[in-house]
Amino acid sequence: MSQSHDVMLQRLSRLGNLSEDDRKAIASLPIEQADLRADQDVARVNERPSRSILITSGMAATYKDTLDGKRQIHSFHRAGDMPDLQSLHLKTLDAALETVTPCRVGFLRHDHLRLLCEKHPRVAAALWRSTLIDASIHREWMTNVGQRKAPARMAHLFCEQFIRSAVAGLSEPGERKVCAFPVTQPMLGEALGLSNVHINRTLQYLRDAALISFDHGRLEILDWKMLVDIAGFDPTYLHLDDEVGSRYAA
Repeated sequence: MSQSHDVMLQRLSRLGNLSEDDRKAIASLPIEQADLRADQDVARVNERPSRSILITSGMAATYKDTLDGKRQIHSFHRAGDMPDLQSLHLKTLDAALETVTPCRVGFLRHDHLRLLCEKHPRVAAALWRSTLIDASIHREWMTNVGQRKAPARMAHLFCEQFIRSAVAGLSEPGERKVCAFPVTQPMLGEALGLSNVHINRTLQYLRDAALISFDHGRLEILDWKMLVDIAGFDPTYLHLDDEVGSRYAA
């Protein structure tokens, strides 16, 4: 079983009660692995793909460009995410996917995925749940960019990224809340709808308040409760299981 199979199995096991037959079917699913460099487009707007992408390692981002060349990042994706899974049912992509760091990805042909879903309803339900959670995250990002002030907006993103990293088993071990978040300040601006100057000032505000440390792609949350309070962060939209959700509730 490849690394991509292992990552996919871990992800879907968190999203559904899979049987042993389900697990064997996932383990035997044909997956073409590829290693990609940073800043590489994996999928583009208006493409009509015949396969979906599994992030096996590294970080990627979905985004869309405006006619005047501005970019809006819609979400950051880590190992286990399938950012374009909707292309299984929607013929044309309406957003692009780009690697943020060097990534290993797995390509899964749509005909293989459809056959898997037909024969294994619990796997189909887990994949459907995954796309619904992605949609929930997009709605929360819209609220974040549209209605929250800059400190709350950035604090909310940091809270989300730490939790998603921790749930995927990618945060650093121990009691400290530390994870990799290898994005630049311009990318933060594209995700949060803020200018580079505003991003710099907001980062400095959170640092001066001893809430976070963010340097060289490493995020450490120094005061979780205060950061949650500033963000107005409620992890309900991530649809975690009850035990995990209660751990990060305000």
